[in-house]
Amino acid sequence: MMNFYERVLQNPNYYRQFNCGDSLITAFNCPLEARMMKTHFADLWTKYNYLFYVVEGRKVWHTANQAYEIGRDTCVFVRKGAWVLENFLDEGFCVVLFFIPDEFICDTLKTKSKPLNVHTNKYEPVMILDKSDTLSGFFHSFSNYFSDNYDPDRSLLELKFKELILTIADNPQNAELLSYFGSLLHEPQHISLQRLMDENYCFNLGLEQYAQLSNRSLSTFKRDFQKLYGIAPGKWLLEQRLNHAIRLLNDTQKSIGDITFLSGFESISHFSRSFKQRFGIAPSAFKQERVVAI
Repeated sequence: MMNFYERVLQNPNYYRQFNCGDSLITAFNCPLEARMMKTHFADLWTKYNYLFYVVEGRKVWHTANQAYEIGRDTCVFVRKGAWVLENFLDEGFCVVLFFIPDEFICDTLKTKSKPLNVHTNKYEPVMILDKSDTLSGFFHSFSNYFSDNYDPDRSLLELKFKELILTIADNPQNAELLSYFGSLLHEPQHISLQRLMDENYCFNLGLEQYAQLSNRSLSTFKRDFQKLYGIAPGKWLLEQRLNHAIRLLNDTQKSIGDITFLSGFESISHFSRSFKQRFGIAPSAFKQERVVAI
C-alpha cells in the first residue's frame, strides 16, 4: 500500500508544504494538473491522523466496513490506519490538509484549562466535524499562508496546529472526535492495539507498518501482540483475512480479484494458495459450488 504521508512529503511540486518538526506537515493542492492520484482507486495508509478541509471537489474514503463521500465545504478527521480512496478523475480536489500525530494531540489536550474526560468506544475511522464559524474561519485564514512567497515561522505553525486541536476540542458538537481524543489520553494500550488490528487486518499492510500504526517498534509490537492474542501476528492476520474472504465469497458476487484486494492479499496466486491450504478447495471452485447450490 502507498504511504500517504510519505507520498505528500516527497512531492513538494504538487503540494505547498509547511513543516513543523519531523512529523507535522500542511499541504494545499488545487490545480487539475497537480493531481497525484491517476487511478480511480488508490489503496493508502498513514501512521498519522490527518484532518482536512475541502475547498472544492469530492472523493470517497472506503474503510473496512463503510464508505464516506466527502465533498465541498466539509471538515473531516481521519484516524491513522489504512483505507481505499476513490478518485473522480474528471474533477479537481482542493484541500487544506494537516497530518497530526497522536503525541501532538495528547500534548495539546493536556494544556486545556478544562480536562477532556469524555471517552466511549463509539467513533469511526472517518469523522465529519461540526462546521462552526470558528473552524471555517480558521481554515480560510490558514489558506492565506499559501499565497505568500515565504514560509511562516515554525513557532507560529506550531501555535496554529495547537489552535486547530483546541478549537475542535472546545466544540461539544464534535462528540465522536472528542471520544477518540479521550481514548488517546486514557485508553489502555492493549485495547488500542486490538482496535487497530480489528479495523485494519483486511488491508495489505506488513508487520512493520502495523508496528508503526501502534507506535511500537517491530519487536515490541510482536511481543505485545503475542501476549494479547496468544498467537504470532502473521498467523493471526492470515486467518482473519481468509475468514474475511470466505464472508465475501458467501455474501457477495465480487470477483476473485476483488476479493483478493479487499481481503489484504498481495496477489491472486497468494490468495488462492493460502485459501486452498486452509479450506482444501480453491476459491474459484468454492465460488462455483456456491453458485450451483443457489
